Amino acid sequence: MSEPGTAAEADPPSYPTAQAPDRQRDVDATGLRIRVYEWGDPEAPPILFAHGGFDFARTYDVFAPLVAGAGFRVVSWDQRGHGASEHAALYNWDADARDALAVLDTIGRAPIPFLGHSKGGSVLMHLADACPHRVSKLVNIDGLPSRQRHPDVSEHERSKLLASELAGWLDHRRRAAGKQRRAADSLDVLARRRGQMNPRLSFEWLRYLAGIGARRDADGWRWKLDPTLRFGGFGPWRPEWALQRLPALAVPMLGFLASVTEPMGWDTTEEILAPYRPAHAEFLTFPDTGHFLHIERPHEVASRVLEFLAS
Repeated sequence: MSEPGTAAEADPPSYPTAQAPDRQRDVDATGLRIRVYEWGDPEAPPILFAHGGFDFARTYDVFAPLVAGAGFRVVSWDQRGHGASEHAALYNWDADARDALAVLDTIGRAPIPFLGHSKGGSVLMHLADACPHRVSKLVNIDGLPSRQRHPDVSEHERSKLLASELAGWLDHRRRAAGKQRRAADSLDVLARRRGQMNPRLSFEWLRYLAGIGARRDADGWRWKLDPTLRFGGFGPWRPEWALQRLPALAVPMLGFLASVTEPMGWDTTEEILAPYRPAHAEFLTFPDTGHFLHIERPHEVASRVLEFLAS
């Protein structure tokens, strides 16, 4: 029996220049199933990509093929609770870093480049700090730390680890158990909801994402995101901790910064980063560009990334 919904919505989504991954597989991360995707020749030099909070790996469907087309094997994964990966009982920063390491271990032991957007950029900075022998170069797309609040970093620590904050998060987790995300009548509705958080991205792109990142249930369409995830919570993680570690980063780094404030953006500037700038770091601010630089300007960002990797 066919699922409810129109025939058009059952068709595979499409978007100009978007390319589905060439391969996908699952990785066991200490008992949790993590979905991994790859673009490019399986024998090409690998590069590890990490997506942002409340996103999923296939938000790279336009950007990853540009890097893979230059001779790389792009490897990314849906973070726990996101996309096609399994949901977890609880979420924290170190668990995301361990999942990244589990994926990295399936690629090989030699150091390789890392690239991450937003929360993914900070997670890979954390991993590069913990395992410097596993990374050769680091690219961070608007995920550099500052003292601003970061709305797309799920389960990060708020201003203080007060007992009331911890109790409030656990109460939320208890209430959310067994719940589902709000359903939408169509992918168009789901895409418009997403547009409230991503106002600079086209409706066509957002609908493409909805067609990949949502599932169709009997009562409508809903994102595959764990309903227990929310903005804020405890981790513990503070941006100041990453900021203080930044000067000790030993590998070459290229950091992209947005110039337009967005709901999911970090609002980090070159001036904020200047006192913490590592010796081998370059920061680039793109004019008139929001938080999703690699989606707004995929060719320009890919060109600069490839120049950095070749240098």
